This record gives sequence, structure tokens and C-alpha cells, in this order.
Amino acid sequence: MICVGIARGRHRHVIAEQKFLAENGIGLVELRLDFIQGKIQVKRLFRDRPCPAIATCRRVSDGGHWAGTEEERQLVLRTAIVEGAAYVDLEDDIAGQVRRYGPTKRIVSHHDFQKTPADLAVLQRRLADMDADIVKIATMANHPSDNLRMLEMVQAATVPTIGICMGDIGMPTRVLTGRFGAPFTYATFHEDRLLAPGQIGWRQMRDVYRYDAVGKATKVYGVVADPVGHSLSPVVHNAALAAAGIDAVYLPFRVPAEQLDEFIWEAARWPLAGLSVTIPHKESILRHVTTRDDLVNAIGATNTLSFSGDSITAHNTDAAAAVESLEKALREQGEAGLVDVTGVNNALVLGAGGAARAVAFALRKRGVEVTVCSRTVERARRIAAEVGCKAIDWTARYKLPHACIVNATPVGMHPLVNETPFEKEHLRPYMVVFDTVYNPENTLLVKEARATGCRIVTGVDMFVRQAAIQFRHWHGVEPSEQVMREALKRATASAKLPT
Repeated sequence: MICVGIARGRHRHVIAEQKFLAENGIGLVELRLDFIQGKIQVKRLFRDRPCPAIATCRRVSDGGHWAGTEEERQLVLRTAIVEGAAYVDLEDDIAGQVRRYGPTKRIVSHHDFQKTPADLAVLQRRLADMDADIVKIATMANHPSDNLRMLEMVQAATVPTIGICMGDIGMPTRVLTGRFGAPFTYATFHEDRLLAPGQIGWRQMRDVYRYDAVGKATKVYGVVADPVGHSLSPVVHNAALAAAGIDAVYLPFRVPAEQLDEFIWEAARWPLAGLSVTIPHKESILRHVTTRDDLVNAIGATNTLSFSGDSITAHNTDAAAAVESLEKALREQGEAGLVDVTGVNNALVLGAGGAARAVAFALRKRGVEVTVCSRTVERARRIAAEVGCKAIDWTARYKLPHACIVNATPVGMHPLVNETPFEKEHLRPYMVVFDTVYNPENTLLVKEARATGCRIVTGVDMFVRQAAIQFRHWHGVEPSEQVMREALKRATASAKLPT
């Protein structure tokens, strides 16, 4: 079950949001009484409520907004109990001062906004012994292993326990806490009005991650990156999983480079069934794999891992997706084939990461003369030596004409949408411009190339194609690329990105 937090300053707004959520199938809300402006009318808020509600009144030290005295705060909580709140949330330092009364159940909670303590099991037992019906522990995740310790604590608890790690590293616990035995999770009503670091909106929790469908048998997939918050892979993959009726969930895992080894060593504890791999891990993660497909061996980078027992298989779906997307765009824009197109016989690939390496390899294999260009010329030269192409410094990217320009850097990605890796005065109508950035689809480079008269390949097509190939590797069935594409478009539109 998803509990949605309501934090509004006016009583009528709190009441209206409760009603709206109940009408949309939400069965539990948390009323953040510390956000109410002026005198709190507790009876009004809990009278004729459309669904069960938790009464919560947080101090500033606990991440709340309460400005009154502690005596006044505890009186508000006691009043909520008398008025029949389904639950009352009591911090561990006051739980002994507020006695049980009537049918209201007690949530005894602990928050740590700095770290995840080492002794989670001891902490849980201490809270459970405070006459708790439910224990809630919310701590800041500083390492991916904090998530696992939290979830395993929830699983081992004898009193129902909600364990959540805060921050972007901790996001997976918000979706998986129920899988490990928590009675519910927390989400926010407004995605731009977070009540705790790393919290996500209730629609995203319900519609993207399908929280209520995640159970003990649900397989866990995800994307590993740093940063990862911008990734729309969860939107695309979860939409395809829902459409195919597959019992799996796909999550974002933020893993800094120095924490990658431990994250992979602990993969079985989640347990992970598959991972998409992106910046900055496409090359470094290979030290952990047991089997590589031919493309990974040739390119030296992976974007897809499959887990089976103790084995990890690495695939690369970027290369095939890049060429297929380019050929499709050329056909649709009046050309046939890739190598035989007059003037499209050489390409400039901007970037020196895993995506650039994959695109350069794929184009070179099809007979295209490739030049790799990067701000880090040593990396470009390394790719050139491995792929069999040229390398130039970033400042030299305008010196020679190229029929195809491929942006395989993150330049132009949301939120830095006003940046371009290739200035418009150097674009020519005969060029094919391929931008692998998919968020937004219409990057500044794409807009300026279109205005110049260039043929365009956007990152959306490549992104959906590589995700579809990943899906086939993992699940053995064809996904609906149309479902993937529509989910991606909705997500970028809802983010109000430039078009």
C-alpha cells in the first residue's frame, strides 16, 4: 500500500487532497499537521475522512515545520488520537510520553538525516519495544549497501517495520520496502513539494513502479549510473514490463565509481536479475563480468548485464541500436542504406565514453570513415586505436567537413538544454546529425540542425531500440516499442522540457 503525504497550509486544501486521493484509489494518507498555518483544527481534518489517515506533526529537527512548543505539539498528537486518527506517528524520544488510546495504532519512528546507523537491528528492536504497532526508520543513504542493510532489517523484523533510506542513493528502498515485508511505503502528493530527501510522487510510485504489484517473487532490474536521477530508463522498461505482464520492476541505482565494486559483489542480496549500465561505468564494470558477447569484446564497453547464479553476462545493445536508428532515419528522409549514400561516407563522433566507443565501432564496421573527438584526447586516441579510426582534439572538430555528426556526449541533456557540442555556424545542409541525447529529444543541436536543413536522428529512437534489445536479452520476449516510445514522450512532456 502507498501512503501519500499531504502537507498544505490550509485546512480546505488538506481535505480536498484527501478526497482526491481516495477517489484515485489511495487507501492511506499522512496528514502533516506541522504544515498547517495558524490554529490546527484537528477535529475538522479527521471528521468524515474519505480514507484512513496518519497524524504526523514533525519538529524542525526531524525534518518538519512545527514552530510551536513541544507541549503544544504533543497536545495536537493526543487530540488526533482522540479524534480517531487511524495511526499516530510518534518519534522515539516522545513515544513513552503519549499513551495508547482507543483504536488508533502507534507508529514509532526514527529519522537520521546524516547517515544510516550501523546497528539497524538494535535500533528496530528498541523502537518496537515502545508499544509500537509499526516501526518506521528513515535514514540517509551514503552507500548502496545502506539500502541492503535497511531492507534486510525490515525482512528480519518481528514487528511490522517500514525501512526507507533517504536521498537519491536510497530511492530503491522506497519501492522495495514492501517486497521485504513493510506494511506500506511513503510517497508525496506533489513531486515538487518533497517531504523527505529522495521522496517520489504517488503517481510515479503507482503508475511507473507499480508498487502494489511488487511482491517477494518480483524480479529486480535497474540502471546503474552516477548521476542517475535524469535517467528515463525506468519509465521505458517499467512500461514495457507492465504491457507484457511480466512480474519485474526496474529501478534507478545511483552508484558512485568508488562504490561500484561493492555494489556488484552484493548483487545477489537484492537480488538483481539485470542491469543497464551507463555513465561512468560502461567500461569499468567489465572487471566483474564472467561472460562477454562478441560486441562487448570488440568494443570494450557494456551497457547491459544479465545475472544468473554466480555468473554475470555482458552485452552491448548501443552499437546495433545506433546503426539501426541511423539507417531508419536515412530511409525515412529520402535515402536508402548507409554506406552507399552519396556524401555519407565519413562521420565525426563527439565523445570518448562507452556510447561513443559503441557508435564508432558500429559505423566503422559498416565501412564509414570515423573520426573520434573528445575534450580528453587521450581517451579519443585509445578508442581510435581499438576501433581503427582517427582521433582529434576537441578544438579541431570544425577543421574538416564531415557528412555525419554524432553527439555521444551528455552536452545538451536536461537540465543543461541550452548547450550544444557543435555550434550552428558549422552545420551544413548536407550533414546528417545524430544526437544520442534523448532527454530532451529536441536538443539545441537537433533544433539548429533541423533549421539548417540537415537530416536528423534523435536520441529517442536509439534509446528505445537499445532498451528493446535489452528487454529481449532479459525476458526472452519482444517488448512493445510503441509502448516504450509513448512512455518516454509522456515523461519528457510532463517534465515540461523544451520541444
